[in-house]
Amino acid sequence: MYLLFPGRHHVLTNFQAEFLSKQDATVVWAVTSSNHHTTKRNPVPFDRREAAIERFSVQTGLRSLVVGVTDTPPTDDFADVTIKAIEAGTDDQVQLSPDNTVVACSTPEVAKLYEQLGHSVIGVEPPDQPRPWDVLLMIAAGNDEWRELAHPATVDVFDRYHLDAHIRRCVNDPVVGDDGGLTTTRDYKTYADAFETAADRKWQQIKDFVRPGRILDIGCATGATLQLVDADPRFHESDLIGVEVARHLYAECVHKKEQGRFQNPNVYFYQRNMLGSAVFPPRSIDTTLTLALTHEIWSYAGGSRPATVQRFADALHAHTAPGGVWVNSDVCGPAEPDRIVVLELDDSDGVNANPVDLEALQGPAAHVTRLSTRARFFQFAQDFRRNANVPFEYAEREGKLVLRLADAMDFLTRKDYVDNWLSETHEQFCGLNFEGWSTVARQAGFIIDPASKPWRNDWVIDNRITPVASITTPEGDAVDWPDTHQLLVARRAH
Repeated sequence: MYLLFPGRHHVLTNFQAEFLSKQDATVVWAVTSSNHHTTKRNPVPFDRREAAIERFSVQTGLRSLVVGVTDTPPTDDFADVTIKAIEAGTDDQVQLSPDNTVVACSTPEVAKLYEQLGHSVIGVEPPDQPRPWDVLLMIAAGNDEWRELAHPATVDVFDRYHLDAHIRRCVNDPVVGDDGGLTTTRDYKTYADAFETAADRKWQQIKDFVRPGRILDIGCATGATLQLVDADPRFHESDLIGVEVARHLYAECVHKKEQGRFQNPNVYFYQRNMLGSAVFPPRSIDTTLTLALTHEIWSYAGGSRPATVQRFADALHAHTAPGGVWVNSDVCGPAEPDRIVVLELDDSDGVNANPVDLEALQGPAAHVTRLSTRARFFQFAQDFRRNANVPFEYAEREGKLVLRLADAMDFLTRKDYVDNWLSETHEQFCGLNFEGWSTVARQAGFIIDPASKPWRNDWVIDNRITPVASITTPEGDAVDWPDTHQLLVARRAH
């Protein structure tokens, strides 16, 4: 007989040991979300969960089978999917059926799914008993009473691998969502494709500033830039380190490494939010790369945006070796962000509909795509104010829009990002201009290299903006399009 015990199993409890030791059956641990780790919902990696279960089983005298079940979207077929995953995970040697399997489950919605397959279900924790997730939240809160509730097997594994600190960092992270992403609406395939396409162009811009040694790419996305570093003979003896907070992109980095896409054996990837505690020892990194990242640090700040980016730059300076360099390539705001301009937008290139609640639509991208440029502005204003928590003030005058130059550029540089519209409206491209980012670097202790500069993406201006928009002064004089990007090369003194 089998006792199927589905769950994420991050924490094993003394109560579970007492309960399971009374069951005369082989316990089949279906460890769900086994492919997730370092997220709020699944902070503990599967291998650590499995290690604790095996140790728990030995100490409790259980005969156990541990099978990882990859995360699946919510489905009424969850129970069937889990049972099939167990068959696949045991090479079809374990066939669970209502005749040979009882299910242990305390979640009524999940229990019902197994009952519909004909299985008998028994509860585990009574209502007055702390559940494993309650114990994990105690760890996240710094409450050491968790040690009294958790089984010694969990305590031992957590102590040896410092998982209590890891859980606190993941669960309390103010930036990362429950499943390891910045927003729930981001289409990571679109982002991954964009990063792959742009990697070579960005590498050509920054490659002459990279110093051999320990090379760190923060926000490394799919690892495409590190692949180009890897292919450059100058860095064949360097350590290449990628840090990516988004689970989906981090998984692609690991996949590339497993597929042998890197020649250098010293390539390492971390899933981590660099705004947390220090990741690398002081003065240990020779080159830090941040490509299309710093505007996200600004945008997703949990509190004061200026204070957050300063704390980020301070941390970079702390881990930079003497003579080392921080290379930042990203968007930025115009030199005169508060300059008032008059923006005229095309209203003949689409439908002129009023703003709607895009989150209530099945296909928000399709809706935005059909809007005229002018209608997109009003949709953007609604979503940007809400999602990025910014004022975005404007006035209408004779069919034109009067607003800050920085706000105009925030719209114009994002108006074509229809596939990730809701995600993009969480981000502010023009929060700081080049001088603002340079000041942040100087205050952290960096010296700004003369090669640093703001620049304008003329392809975007010529092909995306000028055909549908124009800006003038309030008096009607033409205004040149401002800088849209920056290359900031910041060095630490020897």
